[in-house]
Amino acid sequence: MNSSEFRRRGKEMVDFVADYLEGIEGRQVYPDVEPGYLRPLIPTTAPEEPDTFEDILNDVEKIIMPGAASPACTELETVMMDWLGKMLKLPEAFLAGQVGEGGGVIQGSASEATLVALLAARTKVVRRLQAASPGLTQGAIMEKLVAYSSDQAHSSVERAGLIGGVKIKAIPSDGKFAMRASALQEALERDKAEGLIPFFVVATLGTTSCCSFDNLLEVGPICTKEDVWLHIDAAYAGSSFICPEFRHLLNGVEFADSFNFNPHKWLLVNFDCSAMWVKKRTDLIGAFKLDPLYLKHGHQDSGLITDYRHWQLPLGRRFRSLKMWFVFRMYGVKGLQAYIRKHVRLAHEFEHLVHQDPRFEICAEVTLGLVCFRLKGSNKLNEDLLERINSAKKIHLVPCHLRDKFVLRLAICARTVESAHVRQAWEHIQQLATDVLRAEKD
Repeated sequence: MNSSEFRRRGKEMVDFVADYLEGIEGRQVYPDVEPGYLRPLIPTTAPEEPDTFEDILNDVEKIIMPGAASPACTELETVMMDWLGKMLKLPEAFLAGQVGEGGGVIQGSASEATLVALLAARTKVVRRLQAASPGLTQGAIMEKLVAYSSDQAHSSVERAGLIGGVKIKAIPSDGKFAMRASALQEALERDKAEGLIPFFVVATLGTTSCCSFDNLLEVGPICTKEDVWLHIDAAYAGSSFICPEFRHLLNGVEFADSFNFNPHKWLLVNFDCSAMWVKKRTDLIGAFKLDPLYLKHGHQDSGLITDYRHWQLPLGRRFRSLKMWFVFRMYGVKGLQAYIRKHVRLAHEFEHLVHQDPRFEICAEVTLGLVCFRLKGSNKLNEDLLERINSAKKIHLVPCHLRDKFVLRLAICARTVESAHVRQAWEHIQQLATDVLRAEKD
């Protein structure tokens, strides 16, 4: 959609809202539709090719408005999470379908999803241990619980541990900045020997620092054997798994208890929209379900509905699945795949440019849309270069530390980015690098 069409469609949407407000007294306060009405009205998978805006807007009136805001808000979310799960080729166990035990829910962020998974895992292990030893108190168990993640995991994992009141231990990553089986197994055995209780592991697919991938095919079987909850955080990289050539990066997901990524990062869905799936919805519901009288309703014991308030931290929730529905239909699966592939192609173009300048080095494998690079030399040299880049305000880079190296990171993430922008950015960096090196000599 170009800016001209956006202006036209925007005006149409204002008219749509205004017409709704003008005619609101003619609409029923409570819907006539019954739980489960929506799923038969829409396809079981996302369209391969784009739909027209007119068709989507017509479907809003025909399919959504009869059940707005309930049960349409809930039911569209369930179906959209199934659509997205099928785009990723997730195992059937993660999909809600008609009778599945799993399913998806939209959280606000990957940080929130990690916390929700940790709290569910904590509740599950506490209840299991108390059932085996009724004399055990929750406090006695809690002080021994230990969770694990790679030393490359996002800080939100450590924060989840702080909020959840459990220890988080960092597993040293290998030469490719990935968590491997041997290091995890060693930590588990050491902690069990000390009387601690391992209960939760976070595997990261596409780390923030350098987009490295923990080895799921190694880590997963260990978690299964040890009866430890495995949560996968693929906040950034998860969007790429809709492309067959990148789906192998998700191999091993079948060992996980929960999986999460952010469509608002790289799948053209506006913030906030963090997609989380679980194999057993009862694990979440068991941790968060509370039913005061003022939240009870006539269908809650029918088994016909999903009460997403039991799947998350807040009680209230927005109609976030509507924007997923629009994006998936406006682009089609092929359009979204093309968008991902273009960004990866541009990242490799930038990588190639860096390789051509002997003053620079690539610091981590370029798998998706992130390139980690630096000037050969001291950390201070690269800190000075970053300061000049960001002070010039033409582009913005965020650094990281990889082991003892200060590293610059270029992320391809804008919807409208083109090859010309990548080349302009590189020429700008090269010029500033020349200035920094000249200043160092002086």
